[in-house]
Amino acid sequence: MVQKPPTVQKPSYMITSVDHALRLIQMLRDNGSIGLTQAAGELGVSPSTVHRMMAMLVYRGFALKDTDRRYVAGPAMSVPPVSIPWANELKEVCRPHLELLATRMEETVNLMVRVGSKVRFLHTVEVNNILRIGDRSGSVLEAHQASGGKALLAEADPQTIERLYRSKSAALAGAEMDDERYERFQRELASIRMSGFAINREESEGGIDALGLALHDASGRAVASISIAAPTFRSERIFDKRALALADASRVEMEADIAERGIEAS
Repeated sequence: MVQKPPTVQKPSYMITSVDHALRLIQMLRDNGSIGLTQAAGELGVSPSTVHRMMAMLVYRGFALKDTDRRYVAGPAMSVPPVSIPWANELKEVCRPHLELLATRMEETVNLMVRVGSKVRFLHTVEVNNILRIGDRSGSVLEAHQASGGKALLAEADPQTIERLYRSKSAALAGAEMDDERYERFQRELASIRMSGFAINREESEGGIDALGLALHDASGRAVASISIAAPTFRSERIFDKRALALADASRVEMEADIAERGIEAS
């Protein structure tokens, strides 16, 4: 006999702003797209209030703004849990190295893992620059657009790349690449394998460039990646020889600690 689910009671103390944000997520999930006026009417608040809430949902990857100035579900809506048993341990191992690298580079540094065709940001270290890249912890991006994601994809086997971007499941997920785009992407991955780092120039977000490097376990398999992100107007400094040397040295130190802790790619 199937038991009925328990009745969900309305909380005694409603946090209205949280409830509104969750209802916006439900609208994105159920309607496909929503406009500010429509959402404001549903919630009984002003369009300006919805605009501020939507800005946060976009920031955290739960929404995207399309060309018609409407909002659609973002990549975070369709990504399963990380389900990596060593994720927290990885953050603990890498945190001091990320903090030191961010201080040396004076730019934001991120730690991320790949989940299918997406990358999940596990940890961000910000710096004190007035104009800086904000905290992306918990955010989700398309792996082929993020520097850290591309660094990880460059080490995936050909069958995995084919499945992610040229299969029926890729078409159903909206991630399929046409022949020209796929061939160009394959050339980019080959270049990343040769150089050891990946570059993102405003591919995942306007006005932001990033440098990405993969992190490996003791057997040489990629377990995660790091990225250094900067506003485009000063991004050349994260691509120069000094930056590459600092990033590579930090990677070596993190990989030594990853090996010592016994963290291994599954």
